[in-house]
Amino acid sequence: MAAQASAGDLVILSPAIAIVARILFTLIFFLSGVTHFTSMQNYVNLMHPAIPFRPFWVMISGAFELAGAVLILFNYRPRVGGWLIVLFLVPVTIVVHGLAIVTLTDPVMKAVNVSMFLKGLAMIGCALFITQFGVSVERQ
Repeated sequence: MAAQASAGDLVILSPAIAIVARILFTLIFFLSGVTHFTSMQNYVNLMHPAIPFRPFWVMISGAFELAGAVLILFNYRPRVGGWLIVLFLVPVTIVVHGLAIVTLTDPVMKAVNVSMFLKGLAMIGCALFITQFGVSVERQ
């Protein structure tokens, strides 16, 4: 389902690469979004106990992930989808992985969370890129 390019959208020269990139970028959000509902307790356990209403935040974040991924993957309002992914990633990156970096004592788990924090920053960068340029697949 390809949408027409809007004024200012980035025009992709290789539609096949653009489609593969959208699939690869959104795959993690689909899988994680689904498991936010099917394995909710695992995500609740990742959050610091001081955070109130943890199951509620897990459900909201899963919904943002799934909605953002659908919008980006199917190129239907991908800029909105990008913002939904940003709104998901910023608090998760800071609250889950950032907090773990400063509170965990196990050096291996601290290193894992540093890696996850940096991955979160990279994905925020990609999602911000989508908010600015869309994901049009038309040839020039």
